[in-house]
Amino acid sequence: MKRAIFPGSFDPITLGHFDIIERGITLFDELIIAIGINADKKYMFTLEERKNFIKACFKDNPKVKVVAYEGLTVHFCQENNVDFILRGLRNPSDFEFEKAIAHTNRDLAPIETVFLLTAASTSYISSSIVRDVIRNNGDYTKLVPKPVRVK
Repeated sequence: MKRAIFPGSFDPITLGHFDIIERGITLFDELIIAIGINADKKYMFTLEERKNFIKACFKDNPKVKVVAYEGLTVHFCQENNVDFILRGLRNPSDFEFEKAIAHTNRDLAPIETVFLLTAASTSYISSSIVRDVIRNNGDYTKLVPKPVRVK
């Protein structure tokens, strides 16, 4: 069974994340959406809200699981028998950043990172942009999946 995680803060999940998850589902038998908990980070949405957004997006797909975790992603992978980390790339700077993390992860554990390019139509979307639009009362509904359109 090929299992992968797609780690992130998902604060909130965006259409870019949604696209990567939808395409990742076709590559793996199980895709775990792993919400990383960082005590130093200030989130707009609670952990429960973020979990519920993702669960609602993929409620009809038994291949998608949603969990929260703390610590190193590779440790989570080892503890949960996961061999692959799925990451989305929007631009060249994402690639450089993610490449360094992938090399480090591979040094720490026998975990492979799989990169998918974001769709051109969503490559400009990031959670930080969505949060800024929400904070400033802009129309964020074109940037997120339907379950997130509640704020």
